[in-house]
Amino acid sequence: MNFTPSHPEFASVVQASFERQGLMKTLGATLDRIEPGRIDISVRYRDSLSQQHRFLHAAVTTAIADTACGYAALSLMPAGSEVLTVEFKVNLLRPAAGTCFVAEGRVVKPGKTITVSRADVLAYTDGVPVLIATLLATMITLAG
Repeated sequence: MNFTPSHPEFASVVQASFERQGLMKTLGATLDRIEPGRIDISVRYRDSLSQQHRFLHAAVTTAIADTACGYAALSLMPAGSEVLTVEFKVNLLRPAAGTCFVAEGRVVKPGKTITVSRADVLAYTDGVPVLIATLLATMITLAG
């Protein structure tokens, strides 16, 4: 879907907010795409982010997916808005094996107060993507 942002400076708002996220810094996550209703966040695999089987931990997968959904929603909100997650459901579809993981956050339905977003998380090995998780989230607009 193509969306028109209500705030012309949406990209700098999203970037500034992302830079304030301690967890994303801890994970080494990067903001790779900022478009109206579309945000991509990636993280490279490292042992410190793994679980006991050496797959990327589900908490990391969920964190980048939730964050991508939130910023996809924020990109369409009016100036001065903030975003918070109201709820989400995640389906972990495959073990998170790969060298790089990308959460592709997309707005499904924007709203004045509530926005529904979805994120697909892809694991890359040798440039080949594999869908490992899908998260559906409800986001709320907060007045700044």
